Amino acid sequence: MKARLWSLARQYWFDGLLVAAVAIGLVVTIGNRHKGGSNGPLWFDVLAVLAIVLPMFARRRFPFAAPVTVGVATAASSFVDDRFVPNNFPAFLVALSAVFVIATRRDRSQAVAGLALGIGVTAVVSHNDPLGGIGNFVFVSLIVGVVWVGGFTLGRKLAETAVAKERAERAEREREDQARLAVAEERARIARELHDVVGHAVSVMTVQAAGVRMLLKPELEREREALEVIERTGRDALAEMRRMVGVLRSLDEAPSLAPQPSLEHVDKLVEQARNAGLPVELRVEGKPVQLPAGVDLTAYRIVQEGLTNATKHSRAEHAEVLLRYSDGNLEVTISDDGSGDGGGESGGHGLVGMRERVSVYGGELEVGPRPEGGFALRARLPIG
Repeated sequence: MKARLWSLARQYWFDGLLVAAVAIGLVVTIGNRHKGGSNGPLWFDVLAVLAIVLPMFARRRFPFAAPVTVGVATAASSFVDDRFVPNNFPAFLVALSAVFVIATRRDRSQAVAGLALGIGVTAVVSHNDPLGGIGNFVFVSLIVGVVWVGGFTLGRKLAETAVAKERAERAEREREDQARLAVAEERARIARELHDVVGHAVSVMTVQAAGVRMLLKPELEREREALEVIERTGRDALAEMRRMVGVLRSLDEAPSLAPQPSLEHVDKLVEQARNAGLPVELRVEGKPVQLPAGVDLTAYRIVQEGLTNATKHSRAEHAEVLLRYSDGNLEVTISDDGSGDGGGESGGHGLVGMRERVSVYGGELEVGPRPEGGFALRARLPIG
């Protein structure tokens, strides 16, 4: 409840002051009448208070027209009651607030027009005031100028804040869109690579089943039928897998016929990084074992992504690639001694794809700075 009241107070505090200005302005108008400080009819002075104050309630919908109306009403009132504005301080404050509101406009031409309007109204009121003069005009003009400068400065700050907020929101939306796109592209890529790995295995199974079926003796009819089912199921599975991958591929992407890379080619990745100017050391711990094709490909892509980020983002002088075979797992670590973030905080959407890859095989991925300095990308992939 308190939070609600505080929110309403922050939103409508100025409207509350305007209500008070109407009430105090009417009291002052009546008091001036009794003191003989008014040169116009009472009904007009009452209408003048309302005409000067009420337009400010519409400042949110008409941020330029409402303050201009206040200025016009202030100047016009001096032609009927030449002492109304000088003797009615609440009305004078509302007129100054109108100058302040115009000065905060993002449109510079409107803001400057507000200053001209304020000085013009001051000149008209001072001219019509029988007790006014050049000194009074200069003094009030200085007050108008100070109020305008304050509003103009605040308006520029608010405009800069709004622009910065808009840019931040747009950048956040772009990052989210890029992240979603990276995930979608990586999932499509994973699907195609799984097609190559699983498709090859199913193809071998189908061919082997066909070979065994042709070697069976004629009386082994039941065995032959079972092998025919295996062949047919394998071919159907291959056809369905190719259809699904075809949907995932973009229309302008030609199918890749090149063999999928593996950790057997990790030396080439290390050499490419060295040629790019980053000294890289490759270490292998444990006894290398034959990896499942999908895990092998994922480990290769992790090394590729880690070295790419180290080369582009880390500003490192040295990097290391560690492959550790232990306890039925393959641990892949790419570390460097740089001062960057490895692309992790600067839009490294390749890391988003790596998380997708690792999660497919039930592994874990850690990305972040090292305690001793630098950056590290660590992945654990189950081999079994």
